[in-house]
Order: sequence, then C-alpha cells, then structure tokens
Amino acid sequence: MSALNAESTAFRAALEVVRAVEPRIADAIAQELTDQRESLKLIASENYASPAVLLAMGNWLSDKYAEGTIGRRFYAGCQNVDTVEAVAAEHATALFGAPHAYVQPHSGIDANLVAYWAILADRVEAPALAKVGKRNVNDMTDAEWAELRQAFGNQRMLGMSLDAGGHLTHGFRPNISGKMFDQRSYGVDPATGQIDYDGLRAAAAEFKPLVIVGGYSAYPRKVNFRIMREIADEVGATFMVDMAHFAGLVAGKVFTGDFDPVPHAHIVTTTTHKSLRGPRGGMVLCGPELADQVDRGCPMVLGGPLSHVMSAKAVALAEARRPEFQDYARRIVENSQALAAGLTSRGATVVSGGTDNHLVLIDVDKYGLTGRQAEQALLDSGIVTNRNSIPQDPNGAWYTSGIRVGTPALTTRGLGTGEMDVIAELMHTVLSQTSPAGSKAKYDLDPALAERVSKQATELLADFPLYGSVTL
Repeated sequence: MSALNAESTAFRAALEVVRAVEPRIADAIAQELTDQRESLKLIASENYASPAVLLAMGNWLSDKYAEGTIGRRFYAGCQNVDTVEAVAAEHATALFGAPHAYVQPHSGIDANLVAYWAILADRVEAPALAKVGKRNVNDMTDAEWAELRQAFGNQRMLGMSLDAGGHLTHGFRPNISGKMFDQRSYGVDPATGQIDYDGLRAAAAEFKPLVIVGGYSAYPRKVNFRIMREIADEVGATFMVDMAHFAGLVAGKVFTGDFDPVPHAHIVTTTTHKSLRGPRGGMVLCGPELADQVDRGCPMVLGGPLSHVMSAKAVALAEARRPEFQDYARRIVENSQALAAGLTSRGATVVSGGTDNHLVLIDVDKYGLTGRQAEQALLDSGIVTNRNSIPQDPNGAWYTSGIRVGTPALTTRGLGTGEMDVIAELMHTVLSQTSPAGSKAKYDLDPALAERVSKQATELLADFPLYGSVTL
C-alpha cells in the first residue's frame, strides 16, 4: 500500500470509529480539515503537523500513567513509555546541541513553570538546605520550611514587556509567573522598535533579578543571546530563554551563533508545535547543573506525562533532523520578509520596519482601526490572523493596535514569496476598506468585498493542497 493510500485509509478509519460513538465529534474533526484547507492561516503560533505526527498521538500510549522519568517511574509497566521518552530526548539533544532534554511538559506554560521551579530549587532551595544541613525539604522543621517558603516568594524576574512582544508567562500578573516573582520589564527602543540592550543592562544592574528571561511571542527581530548572557552574568542572574516561537528557526539552523539561545542560556524552554511543526506540547533544554531539578517536573508541577504526545514529539523531532527541514526554516523567513515588504510597499506600517524571523507585526492604527476590528474584518475575508499589542500601544492588550501574522503554516503548504505579495495585497485591500463603527470592536466592511477576497484566498490556496495525501 502506498503512503498516500495508507494515510487516507488511516484517517478515514479513525473517523468511522469515532462517528460510531459520537458523530458530532467526527463531523467537527472533518470540518476542521475543510476549514483549514480553505483559509489563509497566518497565525504565527500555528502550523500543520505531518500525518505521521498526528497519527502518533492516537494510540494505546494514551492509556498509561507514567509519573516520574525514565527508569524512575511511580507506576510499573512503563517500559514502552521509557523507550518513547528516551527517543524523543535523544532527537531533541541532537537537534539543538543541548546536553539534556526534558520532553514531558504538556505546553509551553508548563515548560516555563518547570524551568522556573528548577531555577528556584537550584538558587534558593539548595542553599537553604545546605544552611541547615538537611538533604531535602521533608527533613526541614516547620520553622525552616516557613523561612524557605518566604524566600521563594521574594525573588525577582526581568522579562520583555508585553507591548514589546513578551509573553504572559514571563512574569505578568494574570499568569502564575507574575504571582511567583517580583517582575520588571525591559523593552524596545522607540525609534527602532528593537531591543534596547543598554536599557536592559541598566535595568538588570538596578533591579538585580534572580532570573532574566529572553524570548518573545510578538517580536519580529533576532535577539542577541550572547549579550543577554553577558548581562545575566554581570548581575549573577540565571539566564532563561523561551524559544517557543522560533524553535524551528533554531532547529533549522537559521538562527546560529549569537542568535542561537542554546549555547548561551542556562536553561531553554520551548513548545513543540509552532515553527517546530510538531504536536502541541512543551520541552525544556538545559545543562547537567539543572538536569536533576528539571527531571522532577513531574510531580513538582506537572501531572502524569502524556505518553502519546511524547511519541508524536519524537516523530516531529526526527523530522526536524532531516536536511529538508533546514530548507523549510529558511523559507519561513524568506516568506515573512516578503510579506513585510509587500505590506510596506502598499503603505502599511510594520513594527521595527521589517522582520528577521517568522512573524510580522502590523500597526493597524495607521488604517484607523483597532486590532480587534482588523482581526475580525480579515477573518470575514478568509484571512486568519490575531490581534496583538504593539510598543506603547494606546489601545491596551484587549483591543490592541496591532495584527500579528506569521508564515510557518503557509510555508508548510508550499507557498512562496510570490504568494506572500498576493496575500499582502489582499490584506491591504481589506484593511484599507474597513472603517470603525462606533466602538473599538465594531466595524464596517462591504460583505461583497469580503466575499471576493475570501474567494481569492481560496483560489490562491488551490495550488497548495493541505494534507494532499488525505481524502476523507
């Protein structure tokens, strides 16, 4: 049986089994494939996992409890989970050049929590235990434990501000990280829209954080991690990088040297989807000095590992080690830069004047719109994006003044720089013909124009079939 027939047979059979129990779920799954095939997916944090990755999640590994880690489980009968976790970690360390990989986190937030608590255990708990001559916290007296808990709550974090492109998990109050740490932010130079390293150095020297966090969710430029590590060393901070958004560009050797976080950071976290094109999940990379603490992620902050997802991570990481993945990563950036150029040539304002990575941030205030109005108008027109804050955003984090777009998913489909220029034209057409209508959420857009653009988007995608080997 050919691979094409095998994949179609596998997904058809799976849907038939599901439909026999709950047809509404089978219909929703099938409709999702149709919807994704027909829309321009420009969500910077989304991608299309391969059939092999998707199929690796639907298996009997889902039935296993496997708290602990390889060879040290709290449940018996985990020998196959050990194999899966070991293979995933083997691919991760080889792909990123990291000494140690922990592949259990269920998400990027979970990966960050594991990293934060590993740092706290290394920098706060271990010295406290040494001070009182105890081996672990269970041996502490109630008074000693109370003192340690107080120490945990007095640590400082320095991370990128939300409007500059940072993430909620980098110490902001709505997230648990903002409750764990006393947080301050570094930002970007208003003139360039790029990281102000001198300002970061000054903030670190004044604030003296325990942790400096690098990485972003909406920053369109490379980051010099060598400089950031120097700053961390100057103030005695642990340097952590969240590379969830750009892990695929690191894996694909687009970001190397000063722009590859793995050689410079003490600890690196990532998701395994986004530009890495794997299943939804997380991962932590570190050196031997933090490995033991990281491996305690379950049960420290994680529930039982999702063994079926770890198997899909192993498949995705194996795919990312193939030479063609480097070509894919290179094309992501080429497409992103072409999209930015196409928008700019049509009068749009692109934050920082361009992009070095997979995403473009558009200031839609120049169109007289809020991000929420622009997001919905584009969605009406078959273009899926998300609203996002921009530096010094006057509309805040809910309505925003920006739209974030990314090219990993459309690059997976095979679209190139020529198609990016067409997409820039479609986006500009919609945004320039949309007008506010009385609130920061409401807008006016001619339905006929939206329908025409949506049809053009579908026609553009016709030459780039999604999951072309799968027919339902």
